[in-house]
Amino acid sequence: MSRKALGLSVGMAGVLLSSVAWLVMLNLTLGNKQIDALIKSPHSVSQPQFLRMMGALLGPPIVGGNRVQALRNGDEIFPSMLEAIRAARQTITFETYIYWSGSIGQEFADALMERARAGVRVHVLLDWWGSDDIAELHLGQLRAAGVEVRRYNPPRLTTLARMNHRTHRKLLVVDGHTGFTGGVGIADAWRGHAQDSQHWRDTHFRVVGPVVTQMQAAFLDNWIAVTGKVLHGAAYLPPIEPSGTQAAQVFTSSPGGGAESMQLMVLMSIAAARHTVRLSMAYFVPDNVAIATIVAARQRGVKVQMILPGRHSDRAILRRASRFEWGPLLRAGVEIHEYQPTMYHCKVMIVDGLWTSVGSTNFDSRSFSVNDEANLNVHDAAFARDQSLIFDDDLKHSRRVTLAEWEARPWRDKLMDTLAATLSSQL
Repeated sequence: MSRKALGLSVGMAGVLLSSVAWLVMLNLTLGNKQIDALIKSPHSVSQPQFLRMMGALLGPPIVGGNRVQALRNGDEIFPSMLEAIRAARQTITFETYIYWSGSIGQEFADALMERARAGVRVHVLLDWWGSDDIAELHLGQLRAAGVEVRRYNPPRLTTLARMNHRTHRKLLVVDGHTGFTGGVGIADAWRGHAQDSQHWRDTHFRVVGPVVTQMQAAFLDNWIAVTGKVLHGAAYLPPIEPSGTQAAQVFTSSPGGGAESMQLMVLMSIAAARHTVRLSMAYFVPDNVAIATIVAARQRGVKVQMILPGRHSDRAILRRASRFEWGPLLRAGVEIHEYQPTMYHCKVMIVDGLWTSVGSTNFDSRSFSVNDEANLNVHDAAFARDQSLIFDDDLKHSRRVTLAEWEARPWRDKLMDTLAATLSSQL
């Protein structure tokens, strides 16, 4: 090889390596930090101004006339979702992060295909990364039956710089008037009733009432982004009469717009607490502002309780990164409990027995900065009481971690926790 050719080859290799490094850096960067100052709220969650503030800052208004039902674990969640799908008469819109091959995946595919063959317009949006385990055979079967299936942000040359951008939303809307959201993915790990370490503990929610229109809008937001198609008309957005007494709101966040809204909602809710904060969270890696907000709540006399995954966590490194941050919280008197029987995948926040937030969002930088998320907020004492009873039951199966225990953990654990924390923004 001539010197000139060798020089060209070296130059091309340098350009290639520089391009790869640039793409990696872009994908490992979660964007600029949106909220970096302690949030304070002069209003409690019981005051009308709090609701006006949340509606104004987060976007959609809080609307009345809704009924939200909690569904615990796969034995309650999947039959309710499948029943709604099989009863569809006009439209089904379905967006999820995880859809894996397996028995429950096949049941959903069969139900969706049957409705599509019956003339129902069925639209399915799957995250490319989270649903990578679904067999192409299943996708082919769905499409052959008339189901419109799209992948969210698959790798292309034009999108390599934002491969880290995923949809984590979990939304199912049937005929525009019945919705589902929460933490569950379509995979066999969620089957059963959390009876052993192979069957996860999770909660999902069935929703009827005017707020379902906001849930549909959350789906349409990403459907338009992926397909360029606008789904409209009464089949997708029908007028909805009141179905209950609960006030509720569905809102979205994404790096493309309003990335800070989810973090803002969580921090403002904690800042507005006057009595209790109860947090069930699959992945909890708070930043300094979140820690300061929780500690400030304790200093106001707010009782703060958390249930997090224990030894059955599906992401051991994230659990270590979480444990690294516990010191200031435990010293402030925050109760941290680890769920023992199986993986704990719930995502529920209850404030002052009145304000409850559920949906797809975890308490970490990924959910707050780079994922597309959707949450349902419910302002209703009876609903919050029911969720607190579920929290109490989960607490019975959890073990409290004390400050003394945390401080006395072996040096190897402390080292591993510290190393994991350096990666916390990407976990």
